[in-house]
Amino acid sequence: MSSTTEDTQARLLRATYDTGKTAIYSAKIDPRFQYCLYVPPSIGPNTELVVCVHGTSRTSFLDFRDGFAEFGRWNDCVILCPIFPIGPLGDGARSGYKYMQEGDIRYDRVLLGMVDEVARKYGRNWDRFALFGFSGGGHFTHRFAILHPRKLWAASIGASGSVTLLDTNRDWWVGIRNLQDVFGIEFDREALAQIPVQMLVGDADLETWEITHKPGGTYWMEGANDAGRTRPERLRALQQSFESAGVKVRFDLVPGVAHSRMLVIDRVQDFLADLLKKKRSA
Repeated sequence: MSSTTEDTQARLLRATYDTGKTAIYSAKIDPRFQYCLYVPPSIGPNTELVVCVHGTSRTSFLDFRDGFAEFGRWNDCVILCPIFPIGPLGDGARSGYKYMQEGDIRYDRVLLGMVDEVARKYGRNWDRFALFGFSGGGHFTHRFAILHPRKLWAASIGASGSVTLLDTNRDWWVGIRNLQDVFGIEFDREALAQIPVQMLVGDADLETWEITHKPGGTYWMEGANDAGRTRPERLRALQQSFESAGVKVRFDLVPGVAHSRMLVIDRVQDFLADLLKKKRSA
């Protein structure tokens, strides 16, 4: 095969699988995890990265990739959708990624590895990115922001079933007292206060069967249910905790909406589009 033919084939493969709505890739940092992307037709110095994290069912990674494709095209953003499958340790556990650590897995580091991999592939340096997650992804998003605020230029936290408050009198995951012992990370209040944060939840998102912690449960600990009974109550508690630390929070209580990710993403996109406009004009 001639070099010209090889170059043509490489361009065709890239156009077919690496741009637009891409194929699904195993992450080099840990092939137990995958990701897919939306990549706009061209990537330039102003192209930004937006990461969208799925909920417990995992199926929303494609909803987010496809649902954010038009946003990515017209706002010059690459959309990265990680996939954290159920049971990477072979035990069928569903919620490890929500709490950032599971056995030998540090999910924050897995995501950072994916971001680095994608940045190298497309010739960009995305040292900061926007992060959105709904339901289980909302768990992930606010806890990632607590651990790595300097990695984010925005965080959108959707309908998190449980919340970690910035409470230095309680241990992780209810509070952050032992953050250094668990993750080797000191809480950076000043950096967190610099991130524009959106919190959003439907006012009809009131079912509690999946979010009430009970003694003997994997993530049971004292105080597990103290932030409130429903998702709106818990997100309000998180808002108050973040605002007490100096974080500016936009809170969207969406009328008439239950636990539906696709009925809130327009508000997420409005939030991000406004920040992008300000970021680029600056």
